[in-house]
Amino acid sequence: MKGKSSIWLAAALTIVFALTRLPYLLPMNFSAAYALAFCAGVYFPRRLAWWLPLGILLVTDILLNVFYYHVPALGPSMLANYLSYAGIIWLGRKFSAKSSWLKLVSGGLLGAVLFYLITNSLSWWQAPGYPKTLAGWIQALTTGLPGYPPTWTFFGNSLLSSGLFTGLFAGAMKWSEKMEAAENEAAENEAADAEAAPQSEGAQAEESKA
Repeated sequence: MKGKSSIWLAAALTIVFALTRLPYLLPMNFSAAYALAFCAGVYFPRRLAWWLPLGILLVTDILLNVFYYHVPALGPSMLANYLSYAGIIWLGRKFSAKSSWLKLVSGGLLGAVLFYLITNSLSWWQAPGYPKTLAGWIQALTTGLPGYPPTWTFFGNSLLSSGLFTGLFAGAMKWSEKMEAAENEAAENEAADAEAAPQSEGAQAEESKA
């Protein structure tokens, strides 16, 4: 990702997306976290793509656990989420910032699918209520445990939110790049005109002498 303005815009969008994790701000599982992780992998350079989104997500999780849910700051259940986030960042690294908007949105949707598969598969493996069979794994991916909402309902919100927020993030980045390219082109044209002006004046002076 080139250009300081693009880096600052990506960082600002990351912070804004992190703020959407505030309780009751969005419907359950309608989260910008998937898009945040995916777009960080696409747009941020190397190490920044890993530590910035994971660091922001970790800080917000700790604050929510301590001050809102009143549970321990860190818990084993968080492991599945962060493995999923890391997988989504890895997925984003496979895409280019020059990819089309539609391709990037498709990548964001794929990230939500990846999150769904990883978290529910680990839940199936760890929760004693699931039979450790293919049927039990399918139950974990669809109906879930008795007494809880079906897992497929959360998956729908995950897909919608990931597509929406990835589209917003990628759209803002492409708009910024387009504006930056237009500014650079205008500056180059002005420089070229400035260089051509003395030559034109010199040619006119020679013609007047002749």
